[in-house]
Amino acid sequence: MTTTHETALRSSLSVLAAATATHNTGRDDDIALPKLPGFVESAFSPLAYEVSSRCLTAHPGDGDRTAVALASLTGDTTTADLASRRMVSGRVHNPLLFMQATANSVLGHMSREFGITGQMFSISTLDDTLAELLAMADLLLEDPELDRVLVLAVELGGGERVAAVHRELAGDSGRPVPALPESAGLAAAMLLGRPDDTAPGTQVSFRPAGSTPSTGSAGPAGQLGSIQSLFELATAHAEPRTETETHTHAHQ
Repeated sequence: MTTTHETALRSSLSVLAAATATHNTGRDDDIALPKLPGFVESAFSPLAYEVSSRCLTAHPGDGDRTAVALASLTGDTTTADLASRRMVSGRVHNPLLFMQATANSVLGHMSREFGITGQMFSISTLDDTLAELLAMADLLLEDPELDRVLVLAVELGGGERVAAVHRELAGDSGRPVPALPESAGLAAAMLLGRPDDTAPGTQVSFRPAGSTPSTGSAGPAGQLGSIQSLFELATAHAEPRTETETHTHAHQ
């Protein structure tokens, strides 16, 4: 399957695995929020881990030769908002909330679970998230010591405060404010390799003009915010998820 998107890379990339997950969005394929030891309240880290673990489990590889890039326009807004509300109300600060509010915290958990020692990045961009992640993967794969790059992105609901941040940060970019309930979240991930790393038919290439074909209506979450293009592309390449599929976390 070949998909085009409005970005230019030096080479095509191979999709080794892809996954999406939504929670409390109103979509038919919403999942119960996975439990992730050490993370509470927010859907950000559990959903990031969920899609990452599906990709890394579906296509195991050498963690020393794996890089990861996580993108989110506003990050874990649920935890940041909760921490700020506690502080304003005079309640005792919870250091756990500070730790998990940073995107790097779930990357650290992933590195331990899957033995990933390659480069790990968390980024926030006002440009197209998909284009930024693919460009980063393309650049990283120029390193002969890397075989694959896991790219992922997470979007949360959050109510009017988060919508206001979206309008302020991305108002001129054309990025839609996510039409998500306050407690909702969604994530998408793709495990990418060089064009010759997988069989023909899973290669994804990009050209300067064109756009990613829509994979259909997103249902009640019709606007998925900054990660919409990545979510649609990952959906197009993801294997169907079974009802009995579960992921366990070894470190409790």
